[in-house]
Amino acid sequence: MDLPESSVSLADEGRAPRRVGPVDREELVRVIEQSLYSLGYRRAAAALEAESGVPLYPPEHDRLLLDVMAGQWDACAETVRSVAGVGDADRAVAEFLLWRAHYLELLGTGGDAGLRRAREVLRRRIAPLGIDRRCVHWLACAMVSCEGAVAPEAVVGWRIAVFLDLVEVLPPWFHVPSGRLEHLVESAVTKQVASCIYHNLPDEITLFQDHKCHEQHIPSKCAQILCGHNDEVWFVRFSNNGDYLASSSSDCTAIIWKVEKDDTLTKKHCLQGHQKPISFVAWSPNDRMLLTCGTGESLKLWNVNTGECNLKFGGSVDYIINSCAWFPNSEKIVCASSEPGSSPNRIFTCDLEGQELEVWAGDRIPKVSDLAVTPDGRHLIFVSCNDIWIRELPKGREWRFREKQAISSLSLSGDGQSLIVNLNSQEIHLWKINEKSTVPEKFKGHKQEKFVIRSCFGGSNSLFIASGSEDSQVYIWKRHLETPIEVLHGHTMIVNCVSWNPARPHMLASASDDHTVRIWLACKTGSTCS
Repeated sequence: MDLPESSVSLADEGRAPRRVGPVDREELVRVIEQSLYSLGYRRAAAALEAESGVPLYPPEHDRLLLDVMAGQWDACAETVRSVAGVGDADRAVAEFLLWRAHYLELLGTGGDAGLRRAREVLRRRIAPLGIDRRCVHWLACAMVSCEGAVAPEAVVGWRIAVFLDLVEVLPPWFHVPSGRLEHLVESAVTKQVASCIYHNLPDEITLFQDHKCHEQHIPSKCAQILCGHNDEVWFVRFSNNGDYLASSSSDCTAIIWKVEKDDTLTKKHCLQGHQKPISFVAWSPNDRMLLTCGTGESLKLWNVNTGECNLKFGGSVDYIINSCAWFPNSEKIVCASSEPGSSPNRIFTCDLEGQELEVWAGDRIPKVSDLAVTPDGRHLIFVSCNDIWIRELPKGREWRFREKQAISSLSLSGDGQSLIVNLNSQEIHLWKINEKSTVPEKFKGHKQEKFVIRSCFGGSNSLFIASGSEDSQVYIWKRHLETPIEVLHGHTMIVNCVSWNPARPHMLASASDDHTVRIWLACKTGSTCS
């Protein structure tokens, strides 16, 4: 409890204005006093009470506290009845807390006299309050079982708890809620951050001025061009810990790049072995393994540390894998495949030895173009034509969202609560992953008509969305804003894919048909970039 060291009478209201702008002066002073006490500055808080003439607590508060600690229950009830602004229901609850406390203390004294007095309290004080009959029944049973009875040696701690329960029922002016000033400050800062278009660096917050970030705080400066591929680069993805970047190309290779401490990238491994262009890669959640998939080829599993191919996923049927994703334990993957001829489409899970564990096949399984598993492993999400399917694991319950245009790609937010899909109608739609979601948020401005373009969430708390574009530019949106806040120029051909570093929100990568991967950086400090 944040109790003052001294009792101070209210000051003459003429000494200072009653209001400071829209804020009541006495409320402001009391909130500051409560904060000072909670921070341990008791002498400063007491001095503020003395100088302002505004006590932290009103007289009724001190009176109720003393009466509760002394067990003066009739006096407590009188004080509760005198407190202004208490509704009938809350007043009944407050009186119930008082008389219940008295009742359980009487049971704790033992003996026939204590039981007789407890019975009278239950009949005359508690029952007439109209409280839930189950509570009254439980108290009546306690006379036999002694459940909840308060022993004499536990009375002091019990009464403190009773008082704290009481002030929760009474109006806020009676007892300033703990941490109220801190809550108000946090709410103000949170609102300013939410309204800041360019907020991307979580450490750049101060109470000394209104919060405002500049456009340099999102990745917008091309700091490096990676030229390891000799043909179109189709896919790019940072590892989950942000220490690596993987890129794949129509030159049939994938490259693992190391992100150095100074934000430069160096080539770690060039993964060779595919005979056809590599359409996508997927990092294991523990970042020790990487999956690559060539167009019309089986998956390959690579050791990130050595760059060696540990396994080629194959099977008795010559199926073509269209997309894959990892489960959170890094021990199982899920794949979507189509097979030659009239064989049905399949979605299946398998272990790292290539053994199939579960298979969903049949006429109702659509041809899947992209899929993902939420970070908690509870939902499998896949897209097909115009539909977004969400399957709850392991129960198998499904629901879907239907788009009016064809979907080309899918991406999940870091917390797994939202997804975005790129549409051939030159829009990106954001959906919440729950059955109640009916209308998506929309993002426009980029160009996409013929090719697969991939977008991603990114930045601090996934506050931004980035996407490639057929006009050779990278587009960045702030969530909840339909038009781009930044357009990055530099590539000379279609930008196929983008990836935002999950551990370094100031870093973004883009892959293009111009054979390059570009690394875009933002300022990491509050200063303006040169």
